[in-house]
Amino acid sequence: QVQLVESGGGLVQAGGSLRLSCLASGRTFTAMGWFRQAPGKEREFVAATSWSGGSTYYADSVKGRFTISRDNAKNTVYLQMNSLIPEDTAVYYCAARSSVVVTTSSFTYNNWGQGTQVTVSS
Repeated sequence: QVQLVESGGGLVQAGGSLRLSCLASGRTFTAMGWFRQAPGKEREFVAATSWSGGSTYYADSVKGRFTISRDNAKNTVYLQMNSLIPEDTAVYYCAARSSVVVTTSSFTYNNWGQGTQVTVSS
């Protein structure tokens, strides 16, 4: 059974940091990404990484503040979030796809975690 389990969400003040983790089990994935969905809004791309971690992509809204990384020995991908702002408040989802091609479209990812809530207070 394919599973992605996120952890690390929580409540933080603006300017603070959080690190999200996503543990993958049951299958070997290649490209992996993070997406988020705020209340009343569509799910949006945040960051993605190739299997090696050598290629990374970021949404303009998080570039310079968030860093995606992965530890394949632990089957885990991370999202380090610094300088958080209230607009970052959302449920964050880990996603994986069985392809070497890194994409930013949620429609191209076929495995999803349950999500973890991130709330940034002003």
